[in-house]
Amino acid sequence: MNPAQKITLHAGKFLALVKGGRWEYVDRLGATGAAIVVAVTSERKLLLVEQYRIPVHARTIELPAGIIGDDLGGNESPADAAHRELLEETGYAAERIETLTTGPASSGLTSEVVTLLLASGLKRVHAGGGVGHENISVHEVPLSEVHDWLTAKASEGLLIEPKVYAGLYFIGRRQ
Repeated sequence: MNPAQKITLHAGKFLALVKGGRWEYVDRLGATGAAIVVAVTSERKLLLVEQYRIPVHARTIELPAGIIGDDLGGNESPADAAHRELLEETGYAAERIETLTTGPASSGLTSEVVTLLLASGLKRVHAGGGVGHENISVHEVPLSEVHDWLTAKASEGLLIEPKVYAGLYFIGRRQ
């Protein structure tokens, strides 16, 4: 499809519904993608966040994550966004951030591309919890117990974001 053939059907503050040929999809406005952070403490605990997500009408378990460039008008690197989001959501600062992979978030629904990053050299700076209205709960789950913990959370009715399992894949490859 020629990008010139893209028609905006509706634009909101953060998203635009667009049509390209016969395909309708969503573009994120004012950002360059999303940073998703795989963070494991020196005690071998995976940092996960829990929050209510309006689009799915449920509490979810996710890796710490956020939009790249939304606070800076699109002028932010994935690593910088990962540092910022990890600190905001979990209260941990990372000495090092490295890119694990980049790919589409949901290629049939949105043009958004996500970057999965590994954070290491973690130090707790504050309690976390997000900013403003986010109301995020932080979980530090031992890697040896994470699969059972996730199963228990799912049985309680929480939705587990599949990127958590992608993060566990990359952690397993490094052991």
